[in-house]
Amino acid sequence: MNHTEKTLEFDKIKEQWLTYAMTEAARDQIRSMTPCLQESKLRLWLKETTEARKMIEKAGNPPLVSFLEIPQIIEIAEKEGCLTAEQLEKVGDALVAVKRLIDYLSQCKVYDFSLAYYEENLSACDNLRETIRIQIRNGAVDDYATKLLQSIRSKLSFEETKVREKAEQIMRTHKSYMSDSFATTRNGHMCVPVKKEYRHQVPGILIDKSSSGSTLFIEPSAVGKHYESIQALKLDEENEEIRIRYELTGIFLNELPAFLQNMHTIEKLDFAFSKGKLSLAYDGTEPQINTERRIDLKDARHPLMDKTVCVPLQFQIGNGIRGVIITGPNTGGKTVSIKTVALNSYMAQCGLHVACKEADICMNANYLCDIGDGQNLSENLSTFSAHLKNILNILEQLTSESLVILDELGSGTDPTEGMGIAIAVLEQLKNSNALFLVTTHYPEVKHYAQKETAIINARMDFDKENLKPLYQLIIGEAGESCAFSIAKKLGMPDEMLRIAESAAYGTDTEYSLKATALNHKALPKIQKQKVTNTKKQQALTQKYHIGDSVMIYPDKKIGIVCEPINEKGVLRIQMPDKKIWINHKRVKLHVAAKELYPEDYDFSILFDSVENRKIHHQMERKYVEDTINIIEES
Repeated sequence: MNHTEKTLEFDKIKEQWLTYAMTEAARDQIRSMTPCLQESKLRLWLKETTEARKMIEKAGNPPLVSFLEIPQIIEIAEKEGCLTAEQLEKVGDALVAVKRLIDYLSQCKVYDFSLAYYEENLSACDNLRETIRIQIRNGAVDDYATKLLQSIRSKLSFEETKVREKAEQIMRTHKSYMSDSFATTRNGHMCVPVKKEYRHQVPGILIDKSSSGSTLFIEPSAVGKHYESIQALKLDEENEEIRIRYELTGIFLNELPAFLQNMHTIEKLDFAFSKGKLSLAYDGTEPQINTERRIDLKDARHPLMDKTVCVPLQFQIGNGIRGVIITGPNTGGKTVSIKTVALNSYMAQCGLHVACKEADICMNANYLCDIGDGQNLSENLSTFSAHLKNILNILEQLTSESLVILDELGSGTDPTEGMGIAIAVLEQLKNSNALFLVTTHYPEVKHYAQKETAIINARMDFDKENLKPLYQLIIGEAGESCAFSIAKKLGMPDEMLRIAESAAYGTDTEYSLKATALNHKALPKIQKQKVTNTKKQQALTQKYHIGDSVMIYPDKKIGIVCEPINEKGVLRIQMPDKKIWINHKRVKLHVAAKELYPEDYDFSILFDSVENRKIHHQMERKYVEDTINIIEES
């Protein structure tokens, strides 16, 4: 698979196309399909596709067969000279399908389709087909294939019936000697199951015995005399079957040239009808073909997109215009548009119908594409490097009959330098007289296109009010990225938009926001999450302890820590007349608590009121009614 097929998604079209082919030869032709470079040949291909579709619409799908095993059957017939009954039956089935196809094509002749006249290249091989139908049935030689075989099988059936009747009679006569109630066949002999201890009570030949040895399978003497007759009849039957198969194989080999012609014709028809079926699948239209470097598409669609949701594309190039520069916002449909043009052109040049209401498409010597980010980690290529390498390869292959598709030309690097490279590439494309479609965001490229007579701008329409792409290509107008409009709609303040505008275009440009309604609101304040540093938090909580004497800045007042530092870095300090909250950065340790108070000192003496201390004391001793909360002094 070549790069262009994959880039344009023609590989996916082929995958779908393959499902409509019956024969392996047609599938091979589909896999190897490339654009046709001969105008007369291409027009025949397209006419063939159109006729195949119309025949399907008028007469239904043709009764084609795969001939999957026929080549192996032919090889066996030529080497060994005798086919099995199953193989002969497959030959007969193939000829029945050929006969149905002949009838189908004959009916279509009334519509005066050229494809219908392939019927004249087909032969139903009536003698071979009818002989196989009479003599072979259900994978075996039929009882009535010949009178001799019918007689042999009739005698064989009579002898086998007599043998079973004899065996059943012996079982009834010697019922007490039997270990089972029915006779059985062992090693081709009709036997009765005799208990081991009665071996000598039933005359006959021991043929087999059970795994335990308790049952002996004996062919009674009265039955044995019929065995030789049965074997002789079976040998006659086999000889007659072989003779019949040899005779049918001989007829098949005599008809082989016609049979091979049938296969070749059916493979050609299969390929043609696969194109017709594919056209029906995406509701295609036969395109007009020109060699005048002109492409005109009306209501074009990407054939892999759902027709009910795809916005039709109107596109024209040629008649003095060699290049189209498409601009517009991301997700606006620029890439889909250029792929739609290129893919439909590629399909038309492969003899397929296009997904358009009408189409006039020129033949191209080659299709040169650069779409996608192109990043290649295995070759250590960045997006820009991969794009540039691909574009340089494209320029090497460029001719005046090329169709070039470049997506986001000059992207992936410094905007100024990228813009310069984009214009240099466009100059090369313009000078080559090739047709080219390019998407870009650079305003300088739009201005370049406005100055050039052979290049025209186009844009993808965008609903700025609802921030929705409309997927409509408008040729002759330059587009905007709509970044500022989108940002404004999403709530970016005007001051930020003015800074962005000034940085991008200067203070007085066509993109100025002066004419728009002002949006003075600032960015909304939202609570932001923070990463908690566990070690730092632990260090803060251990920095001050209850009872520490600390100095508060800038007043240099002394207080005592009554609550340690919390997660916000704030601690509580008891001042002479009140308790205050203060940031740890304004506090400095004066005297540590362990130097001021004994171990296990009750700090409630310092920080609680007398009333609260009494309540605590009572609650430790007993339940205190109506005590809901302890009010702390502030």
